[in-house]
Amino acid sequence: MPTPRETILTALHARLSALPATALRGEVLPERVPAAGLVILRDGEPGEPEVTLSPLEYHWRHRAEIEAVVQGADRDAVFDTLCASVGAALAADRTLGGLCDWVEAEAPRPVDLPVEGAACLKAAVIPVVLHYSTADPLA
Repeated sequence: MPTPRETILTALHARLSALPATALRGEVLPERVPAAGLVILRDGEPGEPEVTLSPLEYHWRHRAEIEAVVQGADRDAVFDTLCASVGAALAADRTLGGLCDWVEAEAPRPVDLPVEGAACLKAAVIPVVLHYSTADPLA
């Protein structure tokens, strides 16, 4: 049986998979970026939890990351659309079906990456904070 952490990350990946862009989890950047863009979910860091003692519970602010990547002549507009669609997907259900207390994204910091012999990539990491609680630090 998967842990709550894995269940939440799987649900977040499923939410991203509904986007027009290709959604991967924990993969390396492929050689070709699809026309609609690419998002790669990185599991990130759960950080240090706050602990309550009665009952014992660990309250996490897990920081996952979504790498958003586009390529092509119209990359600025495609990148903007991709980031907006990630935001809309998260805003549509801030609890991922009741698995989290809250999901919130932070602003991306885009960069242009030159690619030899091809159109530049426009990419950014979108930090996503997942708020949830578990009864065990390994759950």
